[in-house]
Amino acid sequence: MDEADEIDFASGIQAFEAKHFSRAMQLLSPLAEKGFADAQHRCAIMYQNGLGVAVNPEAAYKWMHAAAQQGHAVAQHGLGFMYMEGDCVEQSGEQAVEWFTKAAEQGLAGSQTTLGMLYEQGTIIEKDEDKAAEWYKKAGF
Repeated sequence: MDEADEIDFASGIQAFEAKHFSRAMQLLSPLAEKGFADAQHRCAIMYQNGLGVAVNPEAAYKWMHAAAQQGHAVAQHGLGFMYMEGDCVEQSGEQAVEWFTKAAEQGLAGSQTTLGMLYEQGTIIEKDEDKAAEWYKKAGF
């Protein structure tokens, strides 16, 4: 990341955190296009929720998936939720588990807990009490 990109990124994150989403999208979108995972993740959130832009499920999925593919744990968790809820993409228990697992293996307690719940409930994936207990334990329960 060159100096200009770093300045735009810092300004984009600042705008996002201050809820100035139109400005955040203006600054972060070009960085998402350049492949910066955190910018991709934040653009996905804005498109998913209509923050500063019109809701755009295709763009939300595109950017969440791009960031997740790069190993961005929070984006992997977000992509898992998209698949779990059928939000922006067709519901898929298998895909949800795949992405939650990637995030959970990076130590994301929210993903570990969600995996525990998915295996405990057995609604979108096959129920597995042992796996549920294993993930709950990793999450600190």
